[in-house]
Amino acid sequence: MTKSTRVQSIDILKGVVMVLMALDHTRDYFHYDSFLFSPEDPEQSSLPIFFTRWITHFCAPAFSLLAGMSAYMVSKRKTKIQLSQFLVKRGLWLVFIELTIVNFAWYFDITFSSPGLFVIWALGVSMIALAGLIYLPRNYILVFSCVLIFGHNLLDTVHYDGSIFWAILHEYHSFDLGNGYDFESAYPLIPWVAVMSFGYYLGAFYNTSFDAQKRKRIFNILGTSAIALFIILRFTNIYGNLVPWTTYDSISKDLISFFNPAKYPPSLTYLLMTLGVTFIFLANTEKLKGRLTEFFKTFGRVPFFYYIIHIYLIHVLALIYAELSGFGWEVMILKNWMTETPALKGYGLNLGLVYLVWISIIIILYPICKKFDQYKQNNKDKWWLSYL
Repeated sequence: MTKSTRVQSIDILKGVVMVLMALDHTRDYFHYDSFLFSPEDPEQSSLPIFFTRWITHFCAPAFSLLAGMSAYMVSKRKTKIQLSQFLVKRGLWLVFIELTIVNFAWYFDITFSSPGLFVIWALGVSMIALAGLIYLPRNYILVFSCVLIFGHNLLDTVHYDGSIFWAILHEYHSFDLGNGYDFESAYPLIPWVAVMSFGYYLGAFYNTSFDAQKRKRIFNILGTSAIALFIILRFTNIYGNLVPWTTYDSISKDLISFFNPAKYPPSLTYLLMTLGVTFIFLANTEKLKGRLTEFFKTFGRVPFFYYIIHIYLIHVLALIYAELSGFGWEVMILKNWMTETPALKGYGLNLGLVYLVWISIIIILYPICKKFDQYKQNNKDKWWLSYL
């Protein structure tokens, strides 16, 4: 039996990210206030509501970075040509899944009247881009990544009205296509491509020849430096965010404004805040052991499988609750994003019950993911499992 080359801290973090992601999506489908106001609105939100949303901000940046690291791990058992081909095929597969299975999961709309480019799309295209970037020297990949991550906010003032291409690259936009159809570009590619390529660069830090204590020290320095720079840039409003923070008449409103950097597209301050914590987590979890660790690792080893089934489960449960609460199951056949559906005003649960629903969903998903993880471990010869 060959020894596993998986990195424990990466699997743990993937698992934590997956569990937190389910909280965000449970809130989307079940929280009463989600259908009345944005959880990030300082004027209407509260700290519990805001931080329920805020904690999930770490999911997309962490997973994009980890996807790049995982690609580097794969490179140790494949040639560059083989890795490049794998990344292209997997990237195209993710784009296809986003536009079909995942989009249907969000809306349950057989007409696909509101197709959207969300996080799976961004990961897929980033993999396709990485398939070419891996041929560059590692230092060039680092420079490319840093230029896009630190410099992309210079493009915030560049607008091309009605340009789908520009929206796909760097500007969140929803397009009315007519006849009841619209198209949403929620995850512009810049700088998501750079986050993944930065992860690929950092993957070499996990080579067996690299000292573990040195890796821990470097990642802790990266993490604390990123957080410190986030605080400086956010406090001064000099650069790095499309929407500056403002002061209000209360500390809670100030905190909501300060810790709400722009995510669509991900601003520099957003990435510094989220990736900073990600680096610190990776630096200090390599030797963690115990049942809780194994619990998260189970989800972390089957993230794509988990991602798909968790959306379907949450949406089906929301459909059932809508029927039982008198709104009718039909209201959950969505033509727009659920929180933008007027018919859902007055529907939902308080925040405490949303947490109970979330915990129940995780409990339901755990044995399913554990079973699939065991199947993957016992059938490593099946090539198609690498796409799940």
